[in-house]
Amino acid sequence: MNEAPLTRNQLVVMTIGLGLGTFLVSLDFAISNVSIPNISGVMAASPSQGTWAITSFAAANAVALPLTGWLAKRFGEVHLFVGSAILFTLASLFCGMSTNLPTLIGWRIVQGLVSGPMLPLSQAILLHHFPARMKGMAMAVVSMTVTIAPLTGPIVGGLITDNWSWPWIFYINIPLGIVCAAMVWFSLRGHETDRTALPIDRVGLALLVVGVVFLQVLVDKGRELDWLNSAVIVAMLVVVVIVVTYLVIWELGDEHPVIDIRLFADRNFFIGTMATSLTWAGLFASLVMFPLWLQTRMGYTATWAGITTASFGVFIMIFTPFVGRFLAQMNLKYLLTVSFFLLWLGLTASGSITTQASAWDMAWPRMIMGAGLGLFFVPLLTIALSNIPQHRMASATGMFYFTRTLAGSIGASLGITLWERREIFHHARLAETITAADVINNGANGAGIIAQQGQVGYGLAEFAIWQQSSLLGMNDVLYLTSLLVPPLLIMIWFARPPFVAGGGK
Repeated sequence: MNEAPLTRNQLVVMTIGLGLGTFLVSLDFAISNVSIPNISGVMAASPSQGTWAITSFAAANAVALPLTGWLAKRFGEVHLFVGSAILFTLASLFCGMSTNLPTLIGWRIVQGLVSGPMLPLSQAILLHHFPARMKGMAMAVVSMTVTIAPLTGPIVGGLITDNWSWPWIFYINIPLGIVCAAMVWFSLRGHETDRTALPIDRVGLALLVVGVVFLQVLVDKGRELDWLNSAVIVAMLVVVVIVVTYLVIWELGDEHPVIDIRLFADRNFFIGTMATSLTWAGLFASLVMFPLWLQTRMGYTATWAGITTASFGVFIMIFTPFVGRFLAQMNLKYLLTVSFFLLWLGLTASGSITTQASAWDMAWPRMIMGAGLGLFFVPLLTIALSNIPQHRMASATGMFYFTRTLAGSIGASLGITLWERREIFHHARLAETITAADVINNGANGAGIIAQQGQVGYGLAEFAIWQQSSLLGMNDVLYLTSLLVPPLLIMIWFARPPFVAGGGK
């Protein structure tokens, strides 16, 4: 491997290329969400069947993430990233050309598999090549892109679907993917990492694929099938428990494991990864619920719901580079204390809005949460990787993002399930006390609706009750999420300094 430092121009080109690749992969998790009704209609499928275009990508991506370390040792980090970017671009082309749902799902699986290594490799490569004083910025680049992309995805997807057609949500990856691969290759050729022909851990790989796929499908379909009231979900849960248990035992005993579970033996890696994943599980649930509530209960269009939700990212874009720039001069435990306080404050404020709230009233609490996240990811990633040697960095970043991604999926599914059940609970309570006469005489939620007779009045009452009960249910989930903050903050204080950006030697 060429150990000569990169020139300034090479660093700039490499950073843009890696950041672009990270953004494209992260964007693909969210950009197709708002296009599912359109895709389902064109392909003569139900919306439920259409969601498999999302589930298949997420499951395949989750399988590939923890394999990054093993693949990087076998093929080299640069070749693996560039190859992944090229294959991701080709898979995007075939996704857009698909004429039926099974074909689209098949190419989404390929797209998820080949793009899995790109996110952790971006982090590992940036940390390896950036000088010590700038490693905080290296982590800020990836942290900012993986946080902003899911927020912009629904907006971009909605605009593309409304103004062109759904295949273009995949076609836009083609020119950008080519640019990404070219920039990384020309800036890093001659700087490939050492390669080792490791034996293939076939048993571990098979267990990983089965466990992750079953878990991802269980999480995505559990709400639809009513969780443990479904024999299918119970059977899948049993399979997941057995397979994951055997996977852990097997990988701990294998000389060349396909995933490095021993990383969790490091205290700082365990604390940083768990704190990030559990926090993201709660926050991602709110990111999914909020635009759904705006569209289904408040009458927002998909585009405007996305714009209101994207207010979350304003301070992330401001604070994340700032933290990365001055990371070495900061006390990370104090910084994270401020971060968790802002997250708690934003969650509490978000949980107190009313149905009369303006777009600004809904946006500013999410901006506070975004400020908390802007001070959150870089310090926690620094803590997680502080003791990791360079030769294990690809494995560590892969495991870090795998855990975070899986936690986000589980959190979103459980959060929406709780939201729906609390919505039904509040609807029953409100229906006992609110009648059509209340709406006619007093107005629905202060809107001043003119008195109307018969079914129209009852329809107004029912709409008002569902609107309010949906908000109360969402507020319950936000309150529960806020309860995670104190114990996670306490856990952070058990991490052991020094926290060196970029890990150990």
